[in-house]
Amino acid sequence: MTIPTEPIGSIPRPAELLAAMAAHASGEIGDAELATAQDQAVRDTIHRLEETGSPVVTDGEQAKPSFATYPVAGLDRLSPDGVVIPFADGHQRQLPRLTGGPFRYAVHADGYLRAALRHAGVPVKQAVIAPSALSLLYPADGIEGYPRERFLDDLATEAETDIRRCLEAGAHVVQLDFTEGRLSLKLDPSGGVLEQFVALNNRVLERFSEAERARIGVHTCPGGDQDSTHSADVDYAALLPRLLQLKAGAFYVQLASEPEPDKVLGVIAEHLPAAARVFVGVTDPIDPRVETPEEVRDRVLAAARHLPVERLGTCDDCGFSPFADDTSTSRDTAFAKIRARVEGTALAAQDLGL
Repeated sequence: MTIPTEPIGSIPRPAELLAAMAAHASGEIGDAELATAQDQAVRDTIHRLEETGSPVVTDGEQAKPSFATYPVAGLDRLSPDGVVIPFADGHQRQLPRLTGGPFRYAVHADGYLRAALRHAGVPVKQAVIAPSALSLLYPADGIEGYPRERFLDDLATEAETDIRRCLEAGAHVVQLDFTEGRLSLKLDPSGGVLEQFVALNNRVLERFSEAERARIGVHTCPGGDQDSTHSADVDYAALLPRLLQLKAGAFYVQLASEPEPDKVLGVIAEHLPAAARVFVGVTDPIDPRVETPEEVRDRVLAAARHLPVERLGTCDDCGFSPFADDTSTSRDTAFAKIRARVEGTALAAQDLGL
């Protein structure tokens, strides 16, 4: 037995890809040229992840416009004036607004996975957006002729298809990004919105067998964009008991940047489902300083004081560049932090006699 360690998802895009994206947006290059640049970035990302010793890799989300909106990229029936997500440093991200039904994904994540599998020599995980996040596309005042319940039916079916296609394509694990969970408590401290999010996500997860759910995980964090967060001021203790009711086989929990990690670990230990594994964040993508392997080791050992080691894993707190235009963290820094995570996790396993 050892301690598994996995990346969360996004890696900062190389300069060549960023230039190709800008050229494509301005009409200077076509779709084929952009696809070539994306594939080169995926290949380089996987190669560099494997060089760190990472036993599981991702495509670094090199071809995604963002972790949240990839399914609707190019979709019609959208308006740009959707829900606004404010970050602590004052900047904002805005989701599109759905203007008509039926709702269908324009892009499924197994396309990203299949591209990654062509270049990988180790298992590949695939991140997908949680249906709860996409539920925010539906406007508060409704859509004439397309009631919210019908939208949620369509959304649940599309989300199931997105996950199932990744499992069938050979994903090591499929990770649902659920960063809006903590944010929901900031918008609605009563927890009503969070309960709706959990119910919707479970509505999808319940469609999978127990064996399939063992390969499905959920990631939570307070957001990470341009070195800022949207909900780090929300008490984790209010989120985690409800989040851990999700019917998933693994939970990826941002922890390295938490001011009171032992408190968080205590909550996790109390509420972790019997068959689930928890991956604790041991590197902070927002902090420009690269953690040492020894710091990572100590964070893992602290977690092992609260959690059974056979149910423990490690990860980064969140993706390093969830939105394609986020260049706040350098590519080299991201890989250095990942190497520290891999090496520090191995040191902890050694100290624990694994």
